[in-house]
Parts: sequence; structure tokens; C-alpha cells
Amino acid sequence: MSSIDHTSALRSVGLRVTAPRLATLAVVEAHPHADAEAIARKVRESLGTVSRQAVYDVLNALSDAELLRRVAVGGRSMQYEIHRHDNHHHLVCRECGRLEDVPCAVGTAPCLVPHDDHGFSIELADVVYRGVCSECRAASAEAAPSLPAPSAPHTP
Repeated sequence: MSSIDHTSALRSVGLRVTAPRLATLAVVEAHPHADAEAIARKVRESLGTVSRQAVYDVLNALSDAELLRRVAVGGRSMQYEIHRHDNHHHLVCRECGRLEDVPCAVGTAPCLVPHDDHGFSIELADVVYRGVCSECRAASAEAAPSLPAPSAPHTP
């Protein structure tokens, strides 16, 4: 997405177009699933002097306006991605924390139908698949000590 698209997006939700907002959208687009600290660091690299609090305020405003989506996975810090309004889900590696997008599980949003909706009108399903990514599995296999093959029982 270009800065022109970001400008249009900001205007479409009634937000003023500011350098910190444009820079934050560009950083999140270039680094999906980054946390607020990493985003603030990249925005400061882009703009120079911008306070951490200003970037946090921008992240909150953009999330509230649904231009960004907050992703919470377990006890990790909040991560951000461009809100595509596609109800995709996430894969997270238990080893390294890698987070990847995956399409909707089945059908159209909300993708999953609960056994009992308790009277709610379900709009969205947030699913997090947990496992071990291929890189961590390969690293684990390489790090595993090679054990000698079991010897055959000795028969006289």
C-alpha cells in the first residue's frame, strides 16, 4: 500500500493525516506482527524525534479506527498488523514465537460456529493455532545428540 493509500485510509475514517500516522502505517505494513516497541523504534528511525508515547497513541487510534489490528497471543506483548477485514487466523510457534497469518478455517466469517452462542450475534472468530515451526523443528533435530544404534543382543 502506498502513502497515498494510507492517506486515503486515514481520511476515510475521519483521522487527520499526520507524519506519525503515515509512518506507523508504513512500518506496520513492512513489519507485520511487530510489537509496539519495534514499531516505535522504526518510526523514530523514519521521522527522527517522535516519543514512544506518541507512537503508542497512534497505534491505539489506528486500532480503534480499525486501520490496524491488534494481535494478542498468550502472554506476549501486543502485536500489530494492517487490518484487512478478512477474519484470518494465526499460527504461532511455541519455540521461537514466529507468528504467521492463515486463511479463515472454513467458509466465511466468522468461520467457526460455537455449540452455544449464548444469545450473541457472532461476528468474528479469533483462532490461534500453536505448534512448532519448521525452522525450530530442523534446529532441534540438528541439535539432538546422535545416539549410537542399539546393539543386537549377544547370543553365544
